[in-house]
Amino acid sequence: MIMTDKIKIHLEYPINASPHMLFQYFSLASSLDEWFADHVNSRGDIYTFIWGDSEEQAKVLKYDTEEYIRFQWIKDKGTECYFEFRISVDELTNDVSLLVTDFAETDEIDETKMFWDNQISELKKTIGAA
Repeated sequence: MIMTDKIKIHLEYPINASPHMLFQYFSLASSLDEWFADHVNSRGDIYTFIWGDSEEQAKVLKYDTEEYIRFQWIKDKGTECYFEFRISVDELTNDVSLLVTDFAETDEIDETKMFWDNQISELKKTIGAA
């Protein structure tokens, strides 16, 4: 594993949706392109994310249905960097939260947080949980 200068970021978003439905929006290319990117293709465990003229590929590192999915950008292969969507359900209230983990350079932390705030806002609109 190559060490990186990137900092791990943890973000939490309350979301009014069932874990089953929510998981589909992270794991299916057809659902990811409704909120995460302009277009998403998947072939096996490799997903291609397209934003305008930009294209990035990520590999699914691991997942547990209705709990989490972890991707790693192909350009980050060999590092400990990844991005993950994890669904958390409060045992007492049954409130659902989405936990996002990502990595960013020190000078890009605010920009990365803003990116996720915008993307999750888009997700909430898409699933009617805004």
